[in-house]
Amino acid sequence: MSNSEKSKSLHLLGSSHHIADLAVREKISLPQDKIDEFYNGLSALPGLDECLLLNTCNRTEIYGASNNGFSSDLLHKYLSDFRKIDPDFLHKHSYRHSGEKVVRHLFEVTAGIDSQMVGETEILGQVKKAYEDACERNVSGKMLNRLFQKGFQAAKWARTNTGISKGQINLGNVLCEVARRIFGKVSNSRLLVIGAGEVAESAMEAFKSRGSQAITVTSRTFDWCPLSRRKPDELAEKFGGFALSFSKYQESLHHFDVILTSTASGRSLISEIEVRKAMKHRPAKPLFLIDASVPRNIDESVAKVDNVFLYNMDDVSAIANENLKSRIAEVERCRNVLSKKAVRIWEQMTHHAMPSSSASQSTASNS
Repeated sequence: MSNSEKSKSLHLLGSSHHIADLAVREKISLPQDKIDEFYNGLSALPGLDECLLLNTCNRTEIYGASNNGFSSDLLHKYLSDFRKIDPDFLHKHSYRHSGEKVVRHLFEVTAGIDSQMVGETEILGQVKKAYEDACERNVSGKMLNRLFQKGFQAAKWARTNTGISKGQINLGNVLCEVARRIFGKVSNSRLLVIGAGEVAESAMEAFKSRGSQAITVTSRTFDWCPLSRRKPDELAEKFGGFALSFSKYQESLHHFDVILTSTASGRSLISEIEVRKAMKHRPAKPLFLIDASVPRNIDESVAKVDNVFLYNMDDVSAIANENLKSRIAEVERCRNVLSKKAVRIWEQMTHHAMPSSSASQSTASNS
């Protein structure tokens, strides 16, 4: 291993639900149509040899590998300039890690113990997609490849050897629980999903498993969803549902009991006026709306409409963590073990040669 490889370090700049509420996360999160541009500038930063962007509804994180002369100040300046955010504002609502602390943080993220819904399972798929994207862009190299492969292994260990996910903690199951509280039986609820990514699929799978026979999906990019790389009609077929033309969903809102938005559109898709119009057709039946998008897709004023229940990601997470006290010991045990694993992996990364690897090897061998 050359001296330059030995002197390489890891960097992380991030913002998440731990330090930023939903309104703040909306300002920092990267719009889907800006990802290419963001990566172009990020990968061109002087001294940054490798990079990866993890951009979800609850976190925006930039991982980097470089020679020791690189400063994370460059990441901070680049993100604040790109998102047109005051540097002091970003400083207040972000965190930085380097070296072994980056390894530890990623392990906790992939395991789900750093999630807003502690123990949830969607995050691992989101991290894998972010890693695959970085590999396809040729911006992830030996160091980040090794880091994320070990992160996937850490997640597998945590879910196999601890009880952190007891109760099947994921967004879809939580939505079903709220729907049960509102409607009594999930099987009788008609679901509309706007978006075709990981969150959408989780919701459809959960409703289907509870006997729902009326599942509909639509997406603004009807031919192909950039978040899941899956066509909405393919997702509908997978769960025995229906695909709805995106141009038709607004006039069809009154047909559904539960509506989930999970897109990267960055604009409002459901307004108070549209919801009031829909409720005229169903005045005695409640309407359950879940906005899992960042930025949000549903106007907050919708919550003022009678018999309408609007939840965002912060609301849903609070419900998911109602049973957290019973799992806190397992979470702490998991955190302690992952911390020790991170120390060992960091020592290996900095003192031993790292074998080359590929995206296909990482995701296939560590799923």
